[in-house]
Amino acid sequence: MDNTTAATFKMTAYAVMENYKHGLFSVFFLLYLITLVLNVLLISVIHQNKQLHQPMNVFTCMLSLNEIYGSSTLLPAVMAVLVSKTHDVTVKWCMAQAYFLHTYASGEFCILALMGYDRYIAICSPLHYYSIMSYSKTCKLIAFTGLYPFIVFTSFYSLTLQLRFCGKVMPKLYCVNMELVKNSCTNAQYISTVGLAILVLFIVPQLVMIVFSYAHILRVCRTFPKESQANAFRTCVPHLLSLLNYTIASLFEVIQTRFNMSHVAVEAQIFLSLYFIIIPTIANPVLYGLGTQTVRGCIMKLFIKNKVMTTVLAKTLTVG
Repeated sequence: MDNTTAATFKMTAYAVMENYKHGLFSVFFLLYLITLVLNVLLISVIHQNKQLHQPMNVFTCMLSLNEIYGSSTLLPAVMAVLVSKTHDVTVKWCMAQAYFLHTYASGEFCILALMGYDRYIAICSPLHYYSIMSYSKTCKLIAFTGLYPFIVFTSFYSLTLQLRFCGKVMPKLYCVNMELVKNSCTNAQYISTVGLAILVLFIVPQLVMIVFSYAHILRVCRTFPKESQANAFRTCVPHLLSLLNYTIASLFEVIQTRFNMSHVAVEAQIFLSLYFIIIPTIANPVLYGLGTQTVRGCIMKLFIKNKVMTTVLAKTLTVG
């Protein structure tokens, strides 16, 4: 970094939002608060209810923690640049943000793959579920899933850290590794190719796990009576919707980064970028909070209990 030619990057996407930046800042701040509240609420409900201390719900907490990590390292930075006068960021800021973004995205896919494997065990081997998903194995899976994205991406990102930057334009709302490579002083085709190869190698194992899990789930469900099929499907709905939502958001982001998007309106590109960092982080706690019957029941009990306590307190204060 000492030999870096460019000291800052111009975040050009913010120019389109200049006339609405204060209103957009309020919207982003509200969405960030909603993200934090929903994910913290889901983690708290699962933590406080022993009946929810099952592997799938523990993995759900991992997903919520990753949502908090991703939104907290991205949205406040977006808001800060939005209200700045120049929309410039330092190279170090940009590189740090790219690291946070990619480790969040990698972690999200790893956790979703792990949750797919859990559904496979729960539906295809229900009698052996707790012996297969034992406490020790669950801990190992959590540790591996938490560390793997950081280890894989950091090993590749060490190449980016060695780059010198001559370009000064970052045509996005946030910094991504591929745009850093494009701004390099040297021919970065090698790093781009390695990055694409690592992306494929990283995605394939998780993708194979998800396809394998649901292929076996569909095969086993064909032997179930209709009522059991419906129950099995209901347990998979939150995961499938989360996976679909994240896959769509990721495809939008990869296409924007890897291909020429000059023919697409800047406003559309901004929307797709915001979709990636906002929608999954809000949708996932809703899907697992309201889409999972046991979790939904505990949340309802919590609100009813708080409502009763509030009513009693109000009557006590009135009498007093």
